[in-house]
Amino acid sequence: MSDTVVVIYSGGMDSFTLLHRARASGLSVHALSFNYGQRHVRELAVAEAVCRDLRVPHKVIDIRAMGEVMAGSSLTGAEAVPEGHYQQESMKSTVVPNRNMILLSLATGYAVTVGACSVWYGAHGGDHAIYPDCRPEFVEKMDAVCRVANYQAVRIEAPYLHADKAGILADGLAMGLDYGQTWTCYNGREQACGRCGSCVERLEAFAAHQLADPLPYEDVC
Repeated sequence: MSDTVVVIYSGGMDSFTLLHRARASGLSVHALSFNYGQRHVRELAVAEAVCRDLRVPHKVIDIRAMGEVMAGSSLTGAEAVPEGHYQQESMKSTVVPNRNMILLSLATGYAVTVGACSVWYGAHGGDHAIYPDCRPEFVEKMDAVCRVANYQAVRIEAPYLHADKAGILADGLAMGLDYGQTWTCYNGREQACGRCGSCVERLEAFAAHQLADPLPYEDVC
């Protein structure tokens, strides 16, 4: 069985930890990032820098041409990103239609190309409330499809599927990771906003460990 995996790497806290977990597990990693027109596109520059330092093969795929079939999200449109916790109904506006099915399909094709046995992505327990494509039933069914979609079976794996953000951070801290090398905020400004759902959840994770987040913030909730 191949010891090569494709990690969908956004540049955020979860996929950053996932990338290092794969490497720490002795796997050969190919990192794959996507530009889908997200307003926080600066995360891709962060991802590129990390992969360059780690000497991990990294590809950024531009799928902005698919914007018309992935429209309606505050992450890609003119609508303001809502503030508050992921449990709030308003945060559903950050859902990008069918995003993970599209990204996982493309990543599966790449996995076949590079001879990888699986695709890893950073879905976790905190995503389940509002993101249908991060829930266990979605991962299970995508895994089943991708195992039979090509002559070469490719597994879909989400190692942190049942972990919360604090648990992911705990794993990263145990590996000695520097989270100043990540970008989480949905607003792609100079500093993290401290108010969007992504920032709030991240700050809660650091607070749970009685640590200060190394990123600078405009406003800390």
